[in-house]
Amino acid sequence: MARSISMNNRGDLSQTEAAPTLGNGRLVPILIGLMLGMLLAALDQTIVGTAMPRIISDLGGTNITWVITSYLLASTVSVPIIGKLSDIYGRRVFFLSGMVIFLLGSALSGTSQNMTQLVIYRGIQGLGAGALMPIALAIIGDIFPPSERGKWQGLFTAVFGLASIVGPLLGGAITDHWGWRWTFYVNMPVGVLAFITAGLALPRLTKRVMHTIDFLGAGILVVWAVALLLGFSLGGTEWSWTSWQSIMLFAIAAVGIALFILVELRQAEPVITPSLFKNDIFTISTISMFLLSAGMFGAISYLTYFVQVVLGQSATNSGIILMPMMMGFIVSSIIGGQLLSRSGRYKYLAIIGFIVAAFGMFLLSRMTPSTSNAEVVRNMIVTGLGIGVLMSLFTIIVQNAFGRDKLGQVTASLTFFRSLGSSIGVAVLGAIVTNTFTTKVQQSVPAALKPYVNMSELTQINGASKAIDIPAAFAHLGPQTQGLLTQLAVNIKASFSSSVTLSFTIGFVMMVIAFVAVLFLREIPLRGKEPAEKVTDAIAQAEPEPIADFAL
Repeated sequence: MARSISMNNRGDLSQTEAAPTLGNGRLVPILIGLMLGMLLAALDQTIVGTAMPRIISDLGGTNITWVITSYLLASTVSVPIIGKLSDIYGRRVFFLSGMVIFLLGSALSGTSQNMTQLVIYRGIQGLGAGALMPIALAIIGDIFPPSERGKWQGLFTAVFGLASIVGPLLGGAITDHWGWRWTFYVNMPVGVLAFITAGLALPRLTKRVMHTIDFLGAGILVVWAVALLLGFSLGGTEWSWTSWQSIMLFAIAAVGIALFILVELRQAEPVITPSLFKNDIFTISTISMFLLSAGMFGAISYLTYFVQVVLGQSATNSGIILMPMMMGFIVSSIIGGQLLSRSGRYKYLAIIGFIVAAFGMFLLSRMTPSTSNAEVVRNMIVTGLGIGVLMSLFTIIVQNAFGRDKLGQVTASLTFFRSLGSSIGVAVLGAIVTNTFTTKVQQSVPAALKPYVNMSELTQINGASKAIDIPAAFAHLGPQTQGLLTQLAVNIKASFSSSVTLSFTIGFVMMVIAFVAVLFLREIPLRGKEPAEKVTDAIAQAEPEPIADFAL
């Protein structure tokens, strides 16, 4: 059966099963436009991630936490606001505007002269990225019924896997041969193509209904989310967890969350509706996605570091060796989406996904400096197979649990908590890795060598990559010290290895907790059909708009 698309009274697209009316002439360009937009954001994260050790070394940074957190922070706080606005005014304008902001941030990031500039410009990129992912998923929800979303959202999730295969390889090659600045500039041609395609394909909504915008709730959301993420980002690194700065930020976050809930309970159209959590499916899905994102992004952020620093691979080779994880990611996301669409059963997929992801994280946590490339590949494949099933699954689950009028809101809310988990995971695990590494390195330096080594440099993350050069750098001290220096280099690499694998251990624990949570997930049938008498082919009626026309 072909599917017809109609506009409901809120200006959203709605779908039914009906006689063939929607041709590939409109559907295919829409899907391509959405995929290119998501590819734009996905490529940036994977390309830049491979180049990050070189970037930090050149700009004189101490760790990657701030750079990653600024991007995630901006995208996190913008997601629920943009999702709500897209419910009111339509998806197209925010999807295209997000691309423009993202490309602006990319261009600026490539010009960075210091870490402060890079952090700010990555934040601009994050604001744009906050519009791309949730709106693309919401548009898929507009077009297809829940029973068919699995195969399409699985395909969209595979786009991230593809970007993660191409991205690290491309990022490593660009970094080694052209310089890290081009890892940002390479976004421009992809972005222009994505903007043109999406601008031509996405339909212009023809109906608008007046709604209230929760400016107060949005403002409070930004305040508490920023305070919370800054507290986790700076606590344990720049400041101690018990410092007055950390306590102040967490206090602001706690008060902000309480105030936010009180305000949202009284708003006619809140940014995030507290009553969503009365639905146990939404609550368990949110908890599961939060833990998945915190464990996955927090731990995997350091995989490239492990490959480059511990295994001694170049930036290009580290991109190649990360490819197996994404191959597993792509395969499982596509197969999982097909299984979901055919069976309509999602609970067993969630259970299996978390079992495999937890096992993969456990294998990663057992790695040492003597781990072979083959073992790393095996561990990554297992982890990718588990994560790929899960990334798009919970979006379909929560969309299926609510009516169409809340589609954008529930999609954006789930994406918000997923991004919040990513940000907190990167910040907390980053602080744990940094502090653990610092402590271990300080303990590994023999007393006889302390007058000759720069402890502040050795205890920096990028200092670990220089450990291999320590014996040569101090050759002038004579052969009697070479044995100690060689052992120090070995100790530093071992310290970094154990610090990184500790993050994988924490990720494993998070996967286990999420697995326990999904055991309580209630399963309801996926919706597939709606009354045929309400069908009108609105996409066929909506003529593509000029790219320069952002009006709805």
